[in-house]
Amino acid sequence: MAEHRQSKKRRYIAWGAAGAVVVAGGGIAAQQSMAATAWPAQKTFTGRAFDACTAPSTAAMKAWHTGFYGAAAVYIGGKNRGCAQPNLTASWVKSVNSMGWKLIPIYVGAQPLCQTGSNPEKMTAANAASLGVTDATDAVAKASALGMKAGSPVYLDMEPYDITNKACNDAVLTYVRSFSKTLRAKTYRSGYYGFSSSSAKAIATATNKTDLPGNLWYALWDKQNTTTADWPWGSTQYTDHSRGHQYMVNSKESRGGYTITVDRDAWDAPVAIVG
Repeated sequence: MAEHRQSKKRRYIAWGAAGAVVVAGGGIAAQQSMAATAWPAQKTFTGRAFDACTAPSTAAMKAWHTGFYGAAAVYIGGKNRGCAQPNLTASWVKSVNSMGWKLIPIYVGAQPLCQTGSNPEKMTAANAASLGVTDATDAVAKASALGMKAGSPVYLDMEPYDITNKACNDAVLTYVRSFSKTLRAKTYRSGYYGFSSSSAKAIATATNKTDLPGNLWYALWDKQNTTTADWPWGSTQYTDHSRGHQYMVNSKESRGGYTITVDRDAWDAPVAIVG
């Protein structure tokens, strides 16, 4: 996803190098620790979504609203966000929402030191907790400025890394917990994008579920439009509209005269609250 967007070849190399998928059980902690009455009702979308590195123009979004896709993921911020977003404004969000699009906010936060590649922001054991607070605070500010209200999710983008490196993995989990806890304290729902072989696996198989994200968007490029048939972990995990599945990448598609390279997603999870 990030680099945000890597070449398909490079991303498959990184994905494969991170390790093989294993099935693991275990439940997931509650999405929020606050009383349910303190939260706006969750807005959920179930269907096919796409994510593109740069948010398309309003004209392109109108042309693409054919019924094939019902939601679009957008990169709202993060120091590691790789593409410029000239179209992504509060006015754009309002316009595409009025067309019927559901929006999925992605934030490209700090990446681990053991990850291959260079990124402007990387976490260490020493700064992981504080970076989680800083980045989540920025993510909420960015989402709010775009008109994505309290109760909306923010999906933290974590690219592949070596989860067998304990020090590295511990730093990631510290960062993710801090990010998620801060989001929830500001009444935004916590989501996470990662690879089924590495970064998502680290979250799904963590023994301690405290403050981990309540919604998991897993990259598994098997071309299956499903969030259930190929779910890699325990069947009781991330149920009740809490899963997204990126099942195809770098798909060059044309609709209504507009060609966009997108990743395809099967979606059954929260989307932004707009309007």
